[in-house]
Amino acid sequence: MDLALLRSTFAVVERRAEHAVTYFYSHLFWRNPGVRELFPADMAPQRDRLFAALAHVVTGLDDPGLPAYLGRLGRDHRKFLATPALYAAVGESLLAAFAHTAGAVWTVEAEKAWSEAYGVVAELMLRGAEESAAAGEPAWWDADVVGHERHGGDLAVLTLRPRRPYPFLPGQYAGVSSLRVPRVWRTYSLGNAPREDGTLDLHVSRIRGGAMSTALVEEVRPGETLRLSAAGGAATSHTAPGGLRTYVCAGTGWAPVKALLEEAAACDPGAEGRIFMVARSREYLYGREDLDRLAARLPGLSVTPITSAPRHPRDQATERLLTALRSCGRWPDHDVYLAGPPGFLTEVTEVLTELGTDPSRLHHDALPPAGRFAARPSSRAEWLLHRPAVHWHDPAARAPRED
Repeated sequence: MDLALLRSTFAVVERRAEHAVTYFYSHLFWRNPGVRELFPADMAPQRDRLFAALAHVVTGLDDPGLPAYLGRLGRDHRKFLATPALYAAVGESLLAAFAHTAGAVWTVEAEKAWSEAYGVVAELMLRGAEESAAAGEPAWWDADVVGHERHGGDLAVLTLRPRRPYPFLPGQYAGVSSLRVPRVWRTYSLGNAPREDGTLDLHVSRIRGGAMSTALVEEVRPGETLRLSAAGGAATSHTAPGGLRTYVCAGTGWAPVKALLEEAAACDPGAEGRIFMVARSREYLYGREDLDRLAARLPGLSVTPITSAPRHPRDQATERLLTALRSCGRWPDHDVYLAGPPGFLTEVTEVLTELGTDPSRLHHDALPPAGRFAARPSSRAEWLLHRPAVHWHDPAARAPRED
């Protein structure tokens, strides 16, 4: 593939992302009327995800890990009932949208390069889907809600019982769908290590304007059925027995950390290290009792809960955390597990790197930023080095995306 040509073309299209995406979906639904019913009513988050995926692929075309990523993506797209015919339709509409948006840079050579590149991408995704199906993995797992516990006004812990064995590792996440919000999938961390009874917990924080999180926190009740996609994520345990480790979590980032602690308590009770649990105020330390029980089973781990002082800004909790981290030593010897909002992860990662933590020993899942960059790159090189979030001319017209 002509990587330079693909990237230079995409750099032009990305600057008109809102036009390209609007044209793409209009073309797709006009040429394939039956496809519209596969998508949610609110297409705004879907548009963001499309361009985020495209940007990831384009910037990683020469990454040896790209085929594995696309295989996982194809496996995950089984939950959308994606067929070879749909892949072909998407490719046709994508090229049409690029031709419409790229202007003079859309040459015969560019069209040929993108046609070949999309063919490779589709082939790898379809192969991942086929391998998943051949292994007997369902497109999704039906799971009954057997518990729903509220913590304050904006947070709930849902306990689910999948109807068939659901394989996952502590620290991973799952896509979740509810009939209350048709055709919408959102990702949530799994809040426990595997249990004998097969149940699992979802920790959900209600996002203002978020249809799925609002439904899960305020509306879903025991007896209902949710759908789960295959578990994913790489923030699993990477520490050998007896190795030093640090866990840092904020908000519902407590869910994957709790799962990792449960695993350590069962497999490595002599583990040494530290736990920092951050919340914007005391009432949001909803997992403190569970943390105390786990700490009793892991006496080698020191526990530090951190909140903002009463009547102080919530950001003070992060400032207090960074001060606490700077007071600790031996960072090069620790594996560090992080979980929380994207901005929190970025800030903490920068400080830990400055303190000497080996970047290869910093473990967390990459999440897209929730906000928008005000400034745009001035060149293709700058775009490749600092890939921006998708920019929309009227962000106020969009529903806030959910974590």
